[in-house]
Amino acid sequence: MKFLDQVKIYVKAGNGGHGSPSFRREKFIEYGGPDGGDGGKGGSILLRSERNLNTLIDYRFQQHHKAGRGVNGSGQNRTGHGGENLFLKVPIGTQVFEEDNKTLIYDFKKEGEEFIVVNGGKGGLGNTRFKSSTNRAPKKFTKGAIGEEYIIWLQLKTIADVGIVGLPNAGKSSLLAAITNATPKIANYKFTTLNPNLGVATYDDKEITLADIPGLVEGAHEGVGLGIQFLKHIERCKTLMHLIDITDEGLENAYQQVKKELGSYSKEILEKKEIIVLNKTDLLEEEEVKEIVKNFSKNKDSEVITLSTLDKGSISKVKSKLLAYVS
Repeated sequence: MKFLDQVKIYVKAGNGGHGSPSFRREKFIEYGGPDGGDGGKGGSILLRSERNLNTLIDYRFQQHHKAGRGVNGSGQNRTGHGGENLFLKVPIGTQVFEEDNKTLIYDFKKEGEEFIVVNGGKGGLGNTRFKSSTNRAPKKFTKGAIGEEYIIWLQLKTIADVGIVGLPNAGKSSLLAAITNATPKIANYKFTTLNPNLGVATYDDKEITLADIPGLVEGAHEGVGLGIQFLKHIERCKTLMHLIDITDEGLENAYQQVKKELGSYSKEILEKKEIIVLNKTDLLEEEEVKEIVKNFSKNKDSEVITLSTLDKGSISKVKSKLLAYVS
């Protein structure tokens, strides 16, 4: 499935049905009174958040959405049926903006939330409504109201307990695949991950949602590499897991580079809880790993742990740590 985290769509609610100007016409009743019914209300368009969605790609190819029109009223005081509401599904984390793409209208943070984005027009009144003691045969009726219509923007910001960040090829996708039910693309070259992947890890009967954010290169906050469009997905994460390849000769530089890009995008991201994970320890001797961890941990406020995605015990240790960070 292709990933899309921003889209512009047009939404149009249904118009209300017209009221009826009907008069009663029956055998032996020479002067039947007004019996025109009201028109039905136009259908509205509602957005509904769904947990099993993680992209807005469906709206790339269908950008115009219209709800059903209300049915006109008819004789014998019959009210027209209301237009059918239209429900549009969006992922959790979707934000709704006005046409300027700046004014926030609604923010979906939970599963099953609903938001009426455009209201259907009210139905018109039939001539029965205008009958009075002084006007026994009114011909007046009203037309249905026009339904609301807008152009809106949908923007997706991934919501996860833990956001996995790091340089390209640090092993983020491998980690996600090892500790969750996700199946991201994995290969030994940069930019394997071209969009955020979500996975759910279970530990002690508790669930942790993780997001694998595409690798950050120098200048990412200015659009270099995969660009700024993916940095926004980190804003929603409660905790950051900073994954670093322990075999990288410039270990400290790799760490500081990612921190710099995060801080340049938003200072608030740097205030999030962080756990540093030195990955691929299976490629080094145990004593060498201990020495690297000892030197790297100096002057670090964040906890530093090691990981090998090939070692089940190591994976369980990471799950346990993550649970403590998000609970």
